[in-house]
This record gives sequence, structure tokens and C-alpha cells, in this order.
Amino acid sequence: MNATVSALCTPISPAAARSAQPLPTPAQLRARLPRSTVAAASVQHGREAIRAIMRGEDSRLLVIAGPCSLHDADAAMEYAQRLAELAPQVSDQMLLVMRAYVEKPRTTIGWKGLIYDPQLDGSGDMAGGLALARRLMLNIAELGLPLATELLQPLAAGYLEDLLSWAAIGARTSESQIHREMVSGLELPVGFKNGTDGSVAIACDAMRSAAHPHQHFGLDEQGRPSLIHTQGNADTHLVLRGGHAGPNYQPEAVAAACNVLKAQGVAQGLIVDCSHANSGKDPMRQPQVLESVIAQRLAGQTNLRGVMLESHLFGGSQPLTSQLEYGVSVSDGCLGWDGTAHALLAAAERLRG
Repeated sequence: MNATVSALCTPISPAAARSAQPLPTPAQLRARLPRSTVAAASVQHGREAIRAIMRGEDSRLLVIAGPCSLHDADAAMEYAQRLAELAPQVSDQMLLVMRAYVEKPRTTIGWKGLIYDPQLDGSGDMAGGLALARRLMLNIAELGLPLATELLQPLAAGYLEDLLSWAAIGARTSESQIHREMVSGLELPVGFKNGTDGSVAIACDAMRSAAHPHQHFGLDEQGRPSLIHTQGNADTHLVLRGGHAGPNYQPEAVAAACNVLKAQGVAQGLIVDCSHANSGKDPMRQPQVLESVIAQRLAGQTNLRGVMLESHLFGGSQPLTSQLEYGVSVSDGCLGWDGTAHALLAAAERLRG
């Protein structure tokens, strides 16, 4: 064997391939940063209210609004305070839930979210990120706002799920058996997004799977490998976010999605994501999508029960640099607060008739 072939066949040392750094267990972090009575009540009330809306028992519109991703605790709290002040002004027609995303899926590489890199510099302080995310969510919950996030890494869910009133499974992970098993054991409503191609079939399969009990590999709250038994989650639903072919919030697309859901025997309540392909990735077009949803509801489309908005203090987005502009997204572009408040107040007024 020549030297080149020998080198290629030599096993790579495990130490060279990867390394490990211990993290606190979910139980340890929850003990260090426990829920207050106020936060626990906010979470539970949010879950019950969202269930009622998505089941059609409450006629209000569910609105999940907030930054594409949280990267600055101060800006996130300012946004939360503004949303909490707006909530009672529209509460007769809407339930406002804060989008508090701390993980970001990446097509290739890039900043993966607050829990992975809280310093925004590649240092990867995950222990610090988990603590910061939990502390921030606790503070927001204590304002009385229900919280929503995308659950991307199942191992991270145990650190935060007790603070969530709603969660999303993204377009790229709705097909994942691991995520479907995780959702089957969550005690909160969960939305599965349609695939990136715009098809709703994968999300329908996910909803059916998550509704059933599962036995699967996982970690308990003490971080030990365990056989996890789940009972199934009856409160899942479809989130329409558009696809490669374009948007899918229009009346004909919504009707087609409802027909598929009915044929599959799963819940027909829908949420429309006003961003992503539904806005053509232009955050300033989100109010137009919202307006269409309101018009369809007023025309009798009762299966449209919620919307999602990517919104921050200021509009647009910015690259990650050493000098960041306050209140501007570092991931997808967002609608600014003024535009968000105007759109929601106008929508609430239209719904009042």
C-alpha cells in the first residue's frame, strides 16, 4: 500500500473529529431559573386560549407576531412590552402571542440563533445561550404574553417547553420522524408548516403521526438516555407558508388545503404565515397577506384561524457586524412596529364590522 492510500485509510482520531463540552440538564436549568406563578399562569392560559381558537370554539383570530429571531434581550423586551400594551386594544377580536424564536434553521451555514451563539461572534456559548433564552422568555411570560417558538433541535426543547404556549415545526423538519415523536409528547398546540415545495401532504402526515402515542429514544430531564413514552398530541394544525411555486394564502389555495385536510381526517383549522413565500420574502408585503386573510374570514372561511407576522421594532434586516442597529433583525427582514400596530388595529376594526 503506498503512502497516499495508507494515509487515506488511517482512521481519524475521535479527538480530532469532535469534542464535547458538558451542558446543564433541563432539570438543572429549570431549577436555576424556575417559572414564577405569574409566568406559569400566562403559559397555561395561552395554551388553553390557542386550543379554543384552533378548535373553532373561540372566534377570535390567533396572531403570532415578533422578530424573525431574538438576538438582543433589551430589544426583545421592548417589543414584548409594546405587544402587551397593544393586546387589550384588540383582545375582543384577536389573541396576540409573541414570536420568540431562539433557533434558526440554516440552509448551509450562518448564525443559528440565540441559544447557540448568544454573543453573535461564533464563540458558541450554548450554556449561556440556554440560560439567556430561558431568562428572556420568563420575563416576557411575566408580562402576561403567551410565547411561541420553532422547535428545531429536539434536545433543546426540554429547556424551554414549559414556557411555551405554541410551537412550530418548520417546513424542512415537518417530515422528520424525530420531530413528530417529540410533538406527540408536548402539552401545547403545535403547527406543522407545509413543505418548501408548497405541498401540504407532508404536514398532514406529520399531524396524523403526532396525534398517536409513540415510544422513542430520548433524554429525560436529568440528561439520561431514556425510552420515552408519549400519549399523542391532539392539538396540531397546518401552517401555510407558501412554497417554491409562490404563495398559498389565496382563497383557492386555502380551500384546496382544507379539502386535503378533510380527506386525511385531520383538523381543518389553518394558520397563514404572512412571511416567507407568502410575502415573496418582502416583509413589507405582510399586511397585504393579513388583509386577504381578514377578507376571507369575513366572507365565511371559518377554517382560517390564525396568522404569523415577522415583526420587529424597526423594519428590514441587517448583517451581523460589530456595530448593530438596535431593534433591527439579523436574520429575515421584518415589518417595523409602526406598520405592525397599524395593520393589527385596522384588521381588528374590520373584524368588528
